[in-house]
Amino acid sequence: MKLVSFLKEGEVRAGIVQGELVVDIHAVSGGLLPKDMLSIIDLGDEGLKRMKELGTISEKDTGVHSLGDVTLKSPIPRPVSIRDFYAFEEHVKTARKRRGLDVVPEWYDIPVFYFTNHLAVKGPLDHIAKPAGCEWLDYELEIACVIGKEGTNISKENAEDHIYGYFIMNDWSARDIQKHEMKVGLGPAKGKDFATSFGPYLVTKDELETYRRGDRFDLPMTAKVNGKLLSEGNYQDIHYTFADMIERASKDVTLYPGEVIGSGTVGTGCILELGTETHPWLKPGDVVELEIAGIGVLRNRIAEKREEENHVLSSTGENTSQTSHHV
Repeated sequence: MKLVSFLKEGEVRAGIVQGELVVDIHAVSGGLLPKDMLSIIDLGDEGLKRMKELGTISEKDTGVHSLGDVTLKSPIPRPVSIRDFYAFEEHVKTARKRRGLDVVPEWYDIPVFYFTNHLAVKGPLDHIAKPAGCEWLDYELEIACVIGKEGTNISKENAEDHIYGYFIMNDWSARDIQKHEMKVGLGPAKGKDFATSFGPYLVTKDELETYRRGDRFDLPMTAKVNGKLLSEGNYQDIHYTFADMIERASKDVTLYPGEVIGSGTVGTGCILELGTETHPWLKPGDVVELEIAGIGVLRNRIAEKREEENHVLSSTGENTSQTSHHV
């Protein structure tokens, strides 16, 4: 199934995509299934079974909408947490080389991650405002999995049982802020604090079985800016699989349904790797499209200056005009 969170008549609801239709899970189940995605995920396999039993829905049924009539939000608007790993060797090598650094031997010992802001999540078509003073705005092409079953000290062999599904992740990065703060040695937090995009769908794990190649998936991953292809990678080239990441993340810690685990950037998957000689840092008006086979296309526009100013005024409590969330 392809699951979404969508805005309709002022309320965010969980839905299933069937062709060009969105099925409101709560409405079509007669109120037997929850309204929001986190509650759906909490139901685990039982929830998946009950959603499949809904069958094919007619567009005339109550709670069924055309995709074009709703606004898609992030599949999980407020995830329980976001751990972002650093799992693609090509990205690590190239990004560090750009900074005049080698890959530290410890990277090959353990998969490492940092926590990012789970309250600054954006969805498909949301506009992304640059942080104040940022001149080096970058995208990051990633895939993320969602935890669907609670567990502690989960082994690699059992990790698959704890994955609910996958979606595209864009770990927006203010590289100049990141460069400054990382000299202190505590990671890139503020350089990535302002936005992370997910979507457009949360694809349940069974949907990707046709792409499976052993313990990996053959999933081509691409990024375009203003229609120009910049990044090309594939999930199967990852050094640490999601099973490795889940084993590491759950060591002496309990993972809960609704937590998100990002892969880190695929090789060539950001401007930092490609170099500004290939493409300049992102600027207002740029449209970034990330695509992963079997999962969809995640599209966002960098906000114009006026929108950024409106965002700042809004955060201070002053009245502002609403800006469109559509490209």
